[in-house]
Amino acid sequence: MSRLPIFFIVILSITLANAQQYPVVNDSALIKLKEVVLSAKVILGSKFEAKNRTGSAYYLSEQEIKKFNYTDVNRTLRSVPGVNVYEEDGFGLRPNISLRGTSPERSSKITIMEDGVLIAPAPYSAPAAYYFPTIARMQAVEILKGSSQVQYGPYTTGGAINMISTEVPVKFEAFISSSYGSFQSGRLHAQLGDSKENFGYSIEYLNYNSDGFKDLTDNGNTGFDKNDLVAKVRINTNPEAKLGQEFEIKFQYSEEISNETYLGLTQQDFEATPFKRYAGSQRDEMTNDHLQFMGTHTLKFNDYFRITTTGYYNNFSRNWYKVDFVTIDGERQGIGNIFDNPFAFSPYIDLVTGDADSSEGDTLNARANNREYLSTGIQTKLDYHWNGKNTFHDLEIGFRYHFDEEDRFQWIDDYAMTNGTLQLINAGIPGTNANRISNARAFSSYALYKVKFNNLTLTPGIRYENISLSRLNYGNSDVDRTGVDISERENQVDVLIPGMGFNYNFNNISLFGGVHKGFSPPSNQEGEQPEESINYELGTRFSYAGFTGELVGFHNDYSNLLGSDLAATGGTGSLDQFNAGEVKVQGIEFLLNYNFLPDGKKIILPFTFSYTLTDTEFLNSFGSEDDLWGEVNAGDELPYISKHQFNGILSLEHQKYEVNLSGRFNGEFRTEAGSGTIPGNERVESNFIFDLAGKYRFNEHIGITANIINLFDETYAVSRVPAGLRPGHPFGIYAGLELRY
Repeated sequence: MSRLPIFFIVILSITLANAQQYPVVNDSALIKLKEVVLSAKVILGSKFEAKNRTGSAYYLSEQEIKKFNYTDVNRTLRSVPGVNVYEEDGFGLRPNISLRGTSPERSSKITIMEDGVLIAPAPYSAPAAYYFPTIARMQAVEILKGSSQVQYGPYTTGGAINMISTEVPVKFEAFISSSYGSFQSGRLHAQLGDSKENFGYSIEYLNYNSDGFKDLTDNGNTGFDKNDLVAKVRINTNPEAKLGQEFEIKFQYSEEISNETYLGLTQQDFEATPFKRYAGSQRDEMTNDHLQFMGTHTLKFNDYFRITTTGYYNNFSRNWYKVDFVTIDGERQGIGNIFDNPFAFSPYIDLVTGDADSSEGDTLNARANNREYLSTGIQTKLDYHWNGKNTFHDLEIGFRYHFDEEDRFQWIDDYAMTNGTLQLINAGIPGTNANRISNARAFSSYALYKVKFNNLTLTPGIRYENISLSRLNYGNSDVDRTGVDISERENQVDVLIPGMGFNYNFNNISLFGGVHKGFSPPSNQEGEQPEESINYELGTRFSYAGFTGELVGFHNDYSNLLGSDLAATGGTGSLDQFNAGEVKVQGIEFLLNYNFLPDGKKIILPFTFSYTLTDTEFLNSFGSEDDLWGEVNAGDELPYISKHQFNGILSLEHQKYEVNLSGRFNGEFRTEAGSGTIPGNERVESNFIFDLAGKYRFNEHIGITANIINLFDETYAVSRVPAGLRPGHPFGIYAGLELRY
């Protein structure tokens, strides 16, 4: 028998055994109370709602986000069980996030939202998250996993992440904070807002920048500079109006220049100089800008019935200019292949590092990975609830029409390496490397019904997705897009996604769980089938002797796992997907909270511990060495997923000050499918990293902050992709000032 079904039985036994200690309280009187209908921009809305969800859910509050003043979303999410990430640049500019063992590459297999709206550049046609909302400007983050997530798609296997931007304040507020620290890193964050009876507004600006912690041979800047501006205006009827209405307009704009590269280091160079950057990466640079308009209209008929409609427009433009290939004697090799086999391709490595000069015809080939994305649509949510004699009912129905598009117009420039410096010898023609448009049209709808009878809550639900994916490829010789050599392809998907969750409260302990269908859209390759799975979970939430927490077991049974050809994982970047067949992903999530000074009048000492076990296994054999995951045999583990990870946070909190210590362990993971001991050239070693943060408040208006990243200055690798080993953030210390009115 599989270990996880046994674990499910253990959870059920422990819950029922503990339940005998607590009498069941009849709370039917509480059911008759009016329940607030939450905004359509949020999933959970509070810690209380997360704790009473029929599926596994976590709510990161503003206080939790601000504890360490992170701008790196990877570090923020590591405290949440079931979240698996691998880093890339050390600053979290482009995270790789997995929920319950989904493929983490560019966070492309989870539903990512900001204020309830899909926020990936092109969520259906090109979901790789080269844009990710800035965590430092968020008011809260909601993470939903498990059976009751049918409201949020199209990716329903692992779960959904909804980032809630700063709301319009209920009264006048002004805030500014500034910090500076290691690697000439700076941050400026300001917000101003107010509300009157029929009007409210908020304006927010965030800049953060750094010179970077890596060392280029020409002493070039390896850091970034990012600006983020958000403005909101709200108008609403009087609170006593018979039909309450509210309309909010949101504008968001961000821009980034980052001197980031896909080039990592060989094993030998990483061990000697882990923060080195090769000469071949000196021209690498990402430039991007993101624009969002969002309008939300709410009709509040009464306390029981509300309709919320949101229209949204997202435009994202990016050009990641970077060395992707090396050509010697007319033979071109991708950098991913070169760094996978550094000894076989040592002449190529020497050209990349600058240890050798180019001979005639030998070049480093930099791709202008130029793309523009559009994501737009309209969605409506109807929420109606009512009371029976001993029951509470809530019916939620939603509809969304969505269109997104990715436009690739790319070229390659050729450089010679001379005395460690790149010299342009051939400027490519835009459109001659990739010249195509991919798009998707999708209609989705869902219905979720919640019924509560005494201590039992049931949430059956169903989601429908109708997706049309297509691609127009103009070819590399038709840069004017006349259509003389055009090729087309199209794929259609029509799917129902059911789910069922439950929660039963035994006073201080509850049992929850469910089953739902996992789904992930295919690419536009004709006839390609979507990724599908059946997912189960069983868990318990408890509160006993000062301890509160959650223990969950999950089992995801994939009938058709899809892998993606992403440049970010050493592929060609075509985004074409390939069938990985049947896969089993199962695991355990554990969360524990305790206050060591529960009776403290001035000081509290809260402690939070989370642990995640993720066990993965291919159930069939396929592929060849040319596939991105290598030769796969039944019984192999999935790459890029740590089996063990845990995080602990200990805080000392006083009205005037606080000190927070975080320790996180990320287990080793493999970069190609395999079993048993991980080969050295396919292994990313485990790491155990501590961060420290503190804050002192002189009064309610003035405070100072300080935080240390990587307290003990551990040198560790975070990945081997796209091309070579990459280091995590070294020791860094930062201090700042906060002013609030």
